[in-house]
Amino acid sequence: MKRHIDLCESRMEFVFAAAQVVAEAAAAAVAERGRFLLALSGGGTPSPLYDELSRGEFRIPWASTHVFFSDERAVPPEDERSNYRMAADILLSKIPLPEGNVHRIQGERGAVDAADAAERDVRGFTGVAAPQMPVFDLVLLGMGADGHTASLFPGSAALSETDRCFVAAAAPDLDPRVERVTMTLPCIRAARRVAVLTGAKGKREALEAALAGCEEGDETLPVARISASEHLFWIIRP
Repeated sequence: MKRHIDLCESRMEFVFAAAQVVAEAAAAAVAERGRFLLALSGGGTPSPLYDELSRGEFRIPWASTHVFFSDERAVPPEDERSNYRMAADILLSKIPLPEGNVHRIQGERGAVDAADAAERDVRGFTGVAAPQMPVFDLVLLGMGADGHTASLFPGSAALSETDRCFVAAAAPDLDPRVERVTMTLPCIRAARRVAVLTGAKGKREALEAALAGCEEGDETLPVARISASEHLFWIIRP
């Protein structure tokens, strides 16, 4: 695995660097396999990236792209806390992506049922049976000040999952305090490319610790356990 660290000096540089990673991953995936499997992240950090991608200056082969999500809250899709709603409002509703190519996590079903449905969806679509992991071309992630990523929080039982792609996660001790569905570590690590998009402000201690790495099995800093099969990108804005 190759690790790439991009310390951006401006918001514009951050957006360009992230969009370039998406465009390159998409081009390579479609050229080599005929489709691009992309997992989107929630939260505020990727929203300017999604806005940039919606403008069309970066030529993404949307007709050959299938969009999944790295995590979701157990809320309906129209809820303002929904990661799907954020992505739909900013990006998905503005691009020529076939409706059937969006694989949202159905948070309105409750975390456990939604995780089971997401598991069936990704395995049915890719044809990969447990305990093997389907291979995403690119997984986008964020990072919290506590070192969580997706909805993998410090000490979470989800960090010990070995056979599933998606599991339910308890409501964290931060807002919004709702149950979650999260992509698991084995599924993330199986991806060809993973990009962690984060700001440095208020997260410097966790960021430095994450970049330094951690011992396998350490549950205190989940983002430090992230890897990829080919390329791991850290794209850091001021």
